[in-house]
Amino acid sequence: MRRLIVLIVCVAVPVALWAALPLGSTAATPSQSKLDELNGKIDRTRDRIGRKKGAEKTLSSDIAQYTSRINRLQSKITTLAGREEVLQRDLDAKRAELESLRGELRSERARLVRLQRRLREARATLSTRLVELFKADKPDILTVVLGSTDFADLLERTEFIRRISDQDRQVILLVRSAKADAVDTEAHLAKLETRQQKVTAIVQSRRDEIAAVKGELVGTRVGYAKTRAGKTAALSKVRADRSDLQENLEAMEAQSAKIAEKLRVAQGNPAAGPVKQGSGQFIWPVNGPISGVFGESRPGHLHAGLDIAVAEGTPIRAADSGRVVLMQGVGSSGGYGNFTCVQHNATTSTCYAHQSRFGTSMGADVSKGQVIGYVGNTGHSFGAHLHFEVRVNGTPVNPASYL
Repeated sequence: MRRLIVLIVCVAVPVALWAALPLGSTAATPSQSKLDELNGKIDRTRDRIGRKKGAEKTLSSDIAQYTSRINRLQSKITTLAGREEVLQRDLDAKRAELESLRGELRSERARLVRLQRRLREARATLSTRLVELFKADKPDILTVVLGSTDFADLLERTEFIRRISDQDRQVILLVRSAKADAVDTEAHLAKLETRQQKVTAIVQSRRDEIAAVKGELVGTRVGYAKTRAGKTAALSKVRADRSDLQENLEAMEAQSAKIAEKLRVAQGNPAAGPVKQGSGQFIWPVNGPISGVFGESRPGHLHAGLDIAVAEGTPIRAADSGRVVLMQGVGSSGGYGNFTCVQHNATTSTCYAHQSRFGTSMGADVSKGQVIGYVGNTGHSFGAHLHFEVRVNGTPVNPASYL
């Protein structure tokens, strides 16, 4: 146990002594190469975040398209379901009608049976009556009977009908009516059966067709929903990855700013350095690596300017000639800290935030490249850097378009 305590002391004491060394010593001061390496990681992380944002945009667009497709399919399915419901009601009505027709068929068949029975009875009655007439020795009647070619001809002979009594005439008419009714009923039965078969086949066919189309659309919608669910899951993962990268980026940016500050302290007060002219109308206000770009997402807002990581105390140059129209200190500028804005023309101005101190005055006319302040870490800042904005008609625009 004593050996373990001695070992811990032997290790801990040198470490504590090393940590207590002055910041300006070689052992405690980070190197420029380490800062460059960290800034390289920051650039690569920004690139990965950009790709993640691109993937988010693509996935969001895909999800929106699949949602639109699903909504269109659902609309068609709803329409088909309505048509299917109408056809089902129609089919139910036709089935009820068919059941009624079947009842009518049964009634007609029973009526036909009765008519056939009445016909047989009428014929038997007529035969009996003819025998009675013959026995009554009425040769004129016998002549009519013998002159007929068949029984139907006999019924049609008006002379015969005229000669027989009213009772006989009623029998003849009954026979004729029974025969006509029997023929009509048979024809009606045939029509009803044909209609029954056609109605059933048509309604069932239409309903089956709509059900098949509806089933196909439902299957397609299910496939779309599965694809959308997969893309939604992928989008959630990409967003989570980007959030992690964003947190890492912010940590690295803060670390980079701290390293730059330590280097500044170790090297003494930095100079303004040479004027850096870009391809646009403005010069760079300071020379240093970019630690934050315009438009990137920040907690609660979008970044409105360009962050340039340089040591605290670095002189800030006016990007172009103009007049100082705004100067605010830490207490009144919110997260901007010490803040200066220069109006260059009727529409365009530039602003410089997080200054350690001002280098000009309100209303002063400044020339391009003139020192107007010094880089600091005031306001909402995670290390010394210059937050540089370009505004047109008061609205922030991308400074990269002017540098």
